[in-house]
Amino acid sequence: MENPQLLDIYTDYLLSSFSLVTATGLSEALDKQYSHDQISRFLAKKRFSQKDFWLSVKSLVREVESNDGILIVDDTIEEKPHSTENELICWHWDHCQQRTVKGINILNFLYCGQSKNGETVTLPVAFELIAKTEEYVDTKTQTKKKKSALTKNELMMERLRTLYFHNQLKFKYLVWDNWFSSKENMDFVHTVLCKKFVSAIKSNRAVARTNEERLKGELTKIEELGLRPNESMSIWIKGLDFPMLLLKKVFTNQDGSQKAVFIVTNDIDLTAEEIDKIYQKRWKIEEFHKSLKQNTGLEKSPTKYEVTQSNHVFACMIAYCKLELLHIKSKFNHFALKAKLRLQAVKAAFAEIQRLKTPTLLLR
Repeated sequence: MENPQLLDIYTDYLLSSFSLVTATGLSEALDKQYSHDQISRFLAKKRFSQKDFWLSVKSLVREVESNDGILIVDDTIEEKPHSTENELICWHWDHCQQRTVKGINILNFLYCGQSKNGETVTLPVAFELIAKTEEYVDTKTQTKKKKSALTKNELMMERLRTLYFHNQLKFKYLVWDNWFSSKENMDFVHTVLCKKFVSAIKSNRAVARTNEERLKGELTKIEELGLRPNESMSIWIKGLDFPMLLLKKVFTNQDGSQKAVFIVTNDIDLTAEEIDKIYQKRWKIEEFHKSLKQNTGLEKSPTKYEVTQSNHVFACMIAYCKLELLHIKSKFNHFALKAKLRLQAVKAAFAEIQRLKTPTLLLR
């Protein structure tokens, strides 16, 4: 990677800034040690690759990884409603909001391990930016639209293949929500990676209670199995030839309403409590997304072009890793750390105001 020192400085700037992060802002913060043009060229010269990212975080990951580690997969959208549309900033379907939004769609791979002191550590080990480069005509509306050359599921499988076979990442379970619980993904993890997964699954999926029922084509929707809360049972999902365990969890919302979540795993030796405990780790990636957006400057960059936008996301991922290390060292969470930084900035500004005031200044 070219100029790792400037990347280190830029990521420190992302953590210490509380407004827009710009090349001019960093240059002024450094008293012009680096010019605006130097910083801009650094971000625009060459797109940082996933190989660059792995080499940047590899040593940190090796310290916390183990054969019991958990790898969590999920995507998020950094909304950019006012930015110029391009291959990265485009319209994506947000399954959380159930609508299309304009922004940068990032597919994340978050490793959940432990420090030497037994503390939980979360580190991004890879990410994919969803670039819509292919034009097509929507048959329903007859309008031109854009799509990715590869689907998110295909990108996920490619990246998992690299992480496991090439990077030799150690982990025991893959965890994701029901958006990624396709039979292709499950089969890939089970037969190609030979790994275990714990995944949410939609209630309308067709399953068989036994292998005999599967072979006869006697299928039932998950929601019609009659599972009680916290009860698990063995099932066979349509299109897959290996058994799984299905667990039903019921959550109570703040308004008192209840929601049933079905969780499935190919580790048939797990208890219901163990399945639930592993799946709860998925929440770590929601915390990661929140911190990435609010604490690393992801949403505060006015970069205009695909290369600079991509490299800014890359830098934000590195900044998150730095913040996680500071969290382990200080025992403060990410938001508390940013609050402490903000307080120090306010104190410094207040002290400067006192210095600039003149004792002879009178308001007349």
